[in-house]
Amino acid sequence: MKPFQSILPATMLIMKLLLVLVFASLSFPAQAALKIQAWTLANGARVLFVESRAIPILDVSVEFDAGSRRDPPGKTGTASVTNAMLARGIQESAGPPAEPAMTEAQISNAFADIAAQRGGNAGNDRAGMTLRTLSSPQQRDKAVAVLGRILAQPSFPQSLLERDKARIIAAIKEELTQPETIANRAFWPLLYGRHPYGSIPTPESVAAVTRDDLVAFHRKHYVADRAVISMIGSITRDEADQIARRLTERLPRGEPLEALPAVPATDRQEKRIAHPASQSHILIGAPALERGDPDYFPLTVGNYILGGGGFVSRLMHEVREKRGLAYSVHSYFLPLAQQGPFEVSMQTSKSQTSEALQVVRDTMSGFIRTGPTADELQAAKDNLIGGFALRLDNNLKILENIAVIGFYRLPLDYLDTWTQKIARVTAADVQAAFRRKVGPERLATVVVGAE
Repeated sequence: MKPFQSILPATMLIMKLLLVLVFASLSFPAQAALKIQAWTLANGARVLFVESRAIPILDVSVEFDAGSRRDPPGKTGTASVTNAMLARGIQESAGPPAEPAMTEAQISNAFADIAAQRGGNAGNDRAGMTLRTLSSPQQRDKAVAVLGRILAQPSFPQSLLERDKARIIAAIKEELTQPETIANRAFWPLLYGRHPYGSIPTPESVAAVTRDDLVAFHRKHYVADRAVISMIGSITRDEADQIARRLTERLPRGEPLEALPAVPATDRQEKRIAHPASQSHILIGAPALERGDPDYFPLTVGNYILGGGGFVSRLMHEVREKRGLAYSVHSYFLPLAQQGPFEVSMQTSKSQTSEALQVVRDTMSGFIRTGPTADELQAAKDNLIGGFALRLDNNLKILENIAVIGFYRLPLDYLDTWTQKIARVTAADVQAAFRRKVGPERLATVVVGAE
């Protein structure tokens, strides 16, 4: 009976968590005001916390300025490999208290035994880990303890590094056969040149990453005074403070980071790449938007009208509905710490590439020249405001929003005032913002597959 008894508690916990997650994934009405509490620990780590008693779950995000923009020269991919390798092993700790080393399997089992889920990700600007656990102290404290050690004491085992690098290199080589990926890998360097946003991992750059590179990158960037800890769950503010301390107590303070170069100005240029695919894959865009830029709100409204609103957008109407040149076409802004891209993407038959490109360019130029109509403006604002609750209808979505607010130092009332700022956008605001950020003279184009 002993083996069965040892398995039963973990099994019951997992079943309990699965039931809770079913309810957690359901849509709940967003609160009119989201009370975000924020403070800074003595070690410099910043904490953002939302108390939510709806379900007995705690969601945590710990992020650092450790995204791909911090990759060492010639070793693009270091940030993502470092992040992926954090949970491959934990070093022995002399303490106090003394703690044994943990293998990848032991780490996975430690979370599974308490029905906790761990994740990790490295983007352009930020990198870190997430945790979802039952909020009761018995499970929560164990999960937090393991996550804290992962963040501070990764062992980066050489054998698993070689395994992960081989997987990444194989994935890159596979992607290099796909026209949409080829277009994207050409698009960012065309927009950003030698700026770190323009660096794309290659098989060679990933192969060059060593264990010493991971150790150095982790030591430099995974530091307490650049940690942003976001939490939402069924705990108190005091408990949140204790959790934040446990997560960062082993992390050192860091040295100031070197300033990154300014994003270069782009001009109207075009790059065409041959490919045997039956369709051309087209990307058009320019560096455009920083997080916190006041133009975010008029650009959000304007983009809904231009190409972000699906079948009601101008681009979809002109390219698909009127001319049948593409199945879909859409546009979006990706705000980053420095000017993130504005992008229009579509696929069209090779024989129609030039015509489709001209229609997109003419539609964009006309939109910037005349701005939105009154009806377009009102419909866009109504849709964005009406759909805002869907951005906050579960804890994971709220956690990501809190993490963005914390990392990019947005106002704590950012979500509370979002719909008000959308409602105040005028047609003149949209037109002026587009002229500033995405004038036709600044748009670069990548075409993969054109004849």
